[in-house]
Amino acid sequence: MADSPDRESGLVARVVPDLPSFSVDDGFGYWVPESLVDQVAVGSVVRVPLSGRRLRGYVVGLSPGSASGLKDVLAVSGSGPIFSPELLSTLRWAARHYVAPLSVLLAKPGPPNLPRRVAPLALPSIPRTTSPAPDVSAAAASGTKVPAAQILVGQQWGEAIRGLVTEALLAERSALVIAPTAHEVERLAEELSRDLGRRVIVAGGGSDATLTTAWSRLATHPGGLVLVGTPRCAWWPIASLGIAVVVDGGRRGMKDRQTPVVSAPRVLQARSRVERFNLAHVGRVPTTEVLAAGVTMLPASGRLWALVEVIDRTDEPPGAGVVTQRAKRAVAGAVRAGLAVFVFTHRHGYAPASRCVSCRKLRACAECGARPDPGTSCRRCGADLGPCPACGGRRFEPLGAAVGRVLEELRRVVGQAVGDAQSGAQVLVGTERDLVGVEEVGLALAVDADGLTHGTNYRAGEDALALLARVAGLVVPGRGRRLIVQTAEPGHRVFEALRRGDPLEYLGEEIEVRRTLALPPIGDVMVLEVSGEVDHGLIAGALEGATVFGPAVVGDRARWLVQGEDLGNTKDKLRAVVGRIRDGGSRVRLDVDPRDL
Repeated sequence: MADSPDRESGLVARVVPDLPSFSVDDGFGYWVPESLVDQVAVGSVVRVPLSGRRLRGYVVGLSPGSASGLKDVLAVSGSGPIFSPELLSTLRWAARHYVAPLSVLLAKPGPPNLPRRVAPLALPSIPRTTSPAPDVSAAAASGTKVPAAQILVGQQWGEAIRGLVTEALLAERSALVIAPTAHEVERLAEELSRDLGRRVIVAGGGSDATLTTAWSRLATHPGGLVLVGTPRCAWWPIASLGIAVVVDGGRRGMKDRQTPVVSAPRVLQARSRVERFNLAHVGRVPTTEVLAAGVTMLPASGRLWALVEVIDRTDEPPGAGVVTQRAKRAVAGAVRAGLAVFVFTHRHGYAPASRCVSCRKLRACAECGARPDPGTSCRRCGADLGPCPACGGRRFEPLGAAVGRVLEELRRVVGQAVGDAQSGAQVLVGTERDLVGVEEVGLALAVDADGLTHGTNYRAGEDALALLARVAGLVVPGRGRRLIVQTAEPGHRVFEALRRGDPLEYLGEEIEVRRTLALPPIGDVMVLEVSGEVDHGLIAGALEGATVFGPAVVGDRARWLVQGEDLGNTKDKLRAVVGRIRDGGSRVRLDVDPRDL
């Protein structure tokens, strides 16, 4: 049956079905019935027929054309599009960068439920304030773009953020603030709301309905709002967005754990280039990515963190315990003075460091310098660990400990004044995940700093500095108040940076080291893991031209470490291969710019 005359010319939508497959990345053409023409735009969520099914899809293009041979768009879902053509450009970039099906990325800008219309807000007046980055704030208000800035601030982050966004809000432009966890989102939002009132929209935890309302308000309100949200909000479309602020962007929480392992700061950097909003970073320790990008560093007044005392663990006799005598005396003194104490130890996943029983030197791989896990070979490079290179000793004792062991030792010193992070005790012992819930303290103690600096990760030193600076940031200023760091390497550059209270020199040196090794942020690194029966030759062909370590095979799982100055072409070749492997029933995990190797 021939098409009717009214279908010979009209609107054709290019729709990517909501299927996690590379095979649908290019999308399919669908005829837009006249009844839906006014509702369909780039970014619309639609229902379309495909292979006998009715599927959700995303409109990625519109063009005039004929209905000949095309099926109809069946329905439009929600009250409006979930991404703009500009945001679509970033979504396509992310699909290539993270080697992910485009449809998986297209879902990220949307709210938990379908968008809906919400009533506009009557906004309160707000007083002007001083910005820590006047050029960035002025550009955000005028709709122009200037280079990004990093605000180096130890305390009063809310005050710095309010200064950054106020001019944009007064100019009826909106702001986006991204923090690593829901707890920190709620805390920042509460602080900002004291001056900005109902202009502050919170998207931390909350129900799907609450998040959808927040999404709909930001997407449709003409401006003057500030969204404070978790990393998933880095994808949200915000009307009249003038500035985005990244809080503590180097944290693990800023990156997805599952494929695609999207980094929120990286997404906002890509979006800002296309959408022309301004970008600012707030925190004590910038990332090497920010520093290498030439971002302007703007130090705030005062120290970035408390004074740091470094204790040399090699002065302790073998078998003395995980908490040194000097540290125990300091904790006991703080308890007598009525000060709150936080004792930080490694979380699950940090294997304990160890030292030679004979000479008490820290054990490290002679080939790559990594802190080895228990065993005879290095997990990072596979080299034979052998005896202690300093004295030839073959007996090693652990230095790190879990919370339970630290609690046991400290209870012998301060009794029931010590407890885990949820206990409410005067002396709290906890891990990285407990830091966000700890209030200000008078003394902090890092039990196993060497377990951080000698991780099996090229970012170990950078991450250790940022994490220990967070621990030091819990300590309020005052006489005798400090962070104590226990280490068998008191001269390590990370601890020198901590003592100086200045991260920039160390990070600059770290960038130069990575430049010689073609590691991020100068080069590219990617981890590929495949589970199941897979032709390794197929993968080897896709990785040709890159520096490849592996496969390391354990059971039915194989793992490759891929490195190069630019892995763009390698990622393009991997798309087809990964698609074939997944279609064959095997599991594939890709970690681009991995934090752990």
